[in-house]
Amino acid sequence: MQSPTPAGRPGRPRSAAADAAILAATRAALVELGWSGLSLGDVATRAGVAKTTLYRRWSGKPELVVDAVAELFDELRLPDSGTLAADIEGVVLQFAAILARPEAKSGLMAVVAESTRDEALRERIRASIVERQKRLVLEGRARAQARGELPPEPGPEEADRTADLIFDMVAGAVVHRTLVSGKPADEPWVHSFTQVLLLGLTSLPPAPA
Repeated sequence: MQSPTPAGRPGRPRSAAADAAILAATRAALVELGWSGLSLGDVATRAGVAKTTLYRRWSGKPELVVDAVAELFDELRLPDSGTLAADIEGVVLQFAAILARPEAKSGLMAVVAESTRDEALRERIRASIVERQKRLVLEGRARAQARGELPPEPGPEEADRTADLIFDMVAGAVVHRTLVSGKPADEPWVHSFTQVLLLGLTSLPPAPA
């Protein structure tokens, strides 16, 4: 799945190879230099393209980093484990592993901070990352409904609201756990989180005496 990029200016057709090289170079720069050290000039040099080529595609560093990080999340795949709980655990562990990568960690935190002052950037994050990854919620829900684990929604509006809520709960919990708290989203945590997600707070084991 290609990363959405700004509408190109008139001129030569876009090169998919150049786009891929630029986004890969951006991720490499994030690993080596972090957000503060990354510059568009350095990315252009790493990618082997002219700076004008880069600026024809992205208006600035935040937009470029959003698209570079979005490609990482496109690696997510929903496993077909036979149960809804196992499917959720599998994809959440993948999600946590991506967030632990330095290019995702530094890039995502930086652009989210930048987006608090930039509505266009916030919308780009929603379109490039959030909306694209809601496919996992829709796929998992449809599979669970086909297995009889979940009831169908009464209508399309309720289905959309439920999908949004599920995504917010999963993404919010994992991002907070890994990037804000700095704690591992390991298998025991993911298992407990999945139980709470599916069964509610009453599924928590009693505290030790």
